[in-house]
Amino acid sequence: MSHIAYYRVSTGGQSIEAQRQALGGDFDREFIDEGVSGATLAADRSGFARLLHYVREGDTLFVAALDRLGRDALDVQATVRKLLDMGVTLDVKGLGAIGRGVGELIVAVLAQIADMERARIKERCDAGRDAARASLAATGRTHRNKAGLGRPKAADAAEVAAWRKANAASITQTMEQFGISRATVARYCAG
Repeated sequence: MSHIAYYRVSTGGQSIEAQRQALGGDFDREFIDEGVSGATLAADRSGFARLLHYVREGDTLFVAALDRLGRDALDVQATVRKLLDMGVTLDVKGLGAIGRGVGELIVAVLAQIADMERARIKERCDAGRDAARASLAATGRTHRNKAGLGRPKAADAAEVAAWRKANAASITQTMEQFGISRATVARYCAG
């Protein structure tokens, strides 16, 4: 009977460390999917597919949150059912062990609520983008008085590059001067 952990993050820039810390256990084996959207079916993710080949009846699978298994309520429910059919206990941080009957019902309800909330968030984001585009077309500024869509620039790229060159400054010095990240300095000063 193995204790197994599964971690998933959606983008390569994210880290599984928060999930690992939340579970805080000593696991026999860990399976990881980094840079894989929850919209990808669980069985189609390389880390989760390896997990499915590894787990055996009597094993316990630990996840930091139900949404680490997937975004789609039906996929989450099917994944949980598959694990339970294999004799694997699913332990979700904050929920505890998920079993047949009431446990499956709880998973179904939580997965449906998460699915519904994601749809509502998408609707609100789409409405905000539409309003910004309309305002930008009409007035040259978004409805939030920004000059354009997207995240504002951290600094003026030409100014950063010119200052770094004029002062023969290191990346660290440039970061401190402008209050920007290492990646931003590197991007602004490339070429």
